[in-house]
Amino acid sequence: MKSYWNTIGGLSQLQEWQPNCWIQVTCPTEDDQHELEERFGIPDYFITDISDTDERARYEYDDGWMLIILRIPYVKEVRSRTPYTTVPLGIIHKRDVTITVCYYETNMMIDFVSYQQRRGVGFTDYVDMIFRLFYSSAVWYLKRLKQINSLIDKAKRNLDQNVNNESLISLSRLQDSLTYFQTSIRGNETLLSKLKFKLQIDELDADLIEDVNIEMTQARETTNIYADILESTMDTYSSIINNNMNTVMRTLTSVTIIMMFPTLIASFFGMNLINGMETMPYGFILALALSVMVSGVVWWVLRHKRLV
Repeated sequence: MKSYWNTIGGLSQLQEWQPNCWIQVTCPTEDDQHELEERFGIPDYFITDISDTDERARYEYDDGWMLIILRIPYVKEVRSRTPYTTVPLGIIHKRDVTITVCYYETNMMIDFVSYQQRRGVGFTDYVDMIFRLFYSSAVWYLKRLKQINSLIDKAKRNLDQNVNNESLISLSRLQDSLTYFQTSIRGNETLLSKLKFKLQIDELDADLIEDVNIEMTQARETTNIYADILESTMDTYSSIINNNMNTVMRTLTSVTIIMMFPTLIASFFGMNLINGMETMPYGFILALALSVMVSGVVWWVLRHKRLV
């Protein structure tokens, strides 16, 4: 899906391409890709690189074309292996052509367009637009991190009531998501530091870059804090599970020891030998009483040592 946006004096949608407008491409089809390559002469591997989910944040130049790949947050289905992950957003520019390409429909880009329309100012140039995309990505990282923190708190409350595998699995999924966030945010920060020296920056851009740096740093530090909390939580509850397992095994072992003595007594008196008990009228009751007494003594000893 392609959208054309006029970026001068506010963000307004156009029916067709005009010089210096912004072309927003979301979930492009093969026809969209061919049109971009044939109409504007974009290097074919640019689109291929953007379509790679694992493509790192970077920039490159080819025949006057500039490609910037930014990692932005993306939410999958809640029950997926990694509910929160990151995807590449490609920014392509040459002279009067500025294109963004993303193979996923993200809330960040929807909000970016909506916010710029409410802002009613537009972009001073393509550099301003690039850094505002950086800023928006940092803001959305923080939003997703708040959601992850809420899920961590919910999982911790569930674990306080009942330690089960499902809760630990959900924490493991969030840990994977935080790993993706950590890697992507660091990549975006490195890319930003390089672009500051590659693009023509004016005073307004410098102020915007400073804001982006602040948001990126906050997102990185918040991600690290949540990752540490999550790792500590998982270690704690893994220890609880091991401790519960040890308690169960200790109890079963104690029960086995207690039941061993009646079995041993019954084996002695049940041997096919003359032991004097076969002629006693109360032999069975005596053996039973002896078994109960020995088992009681063993139970008291184990109880005294807090083994049961």
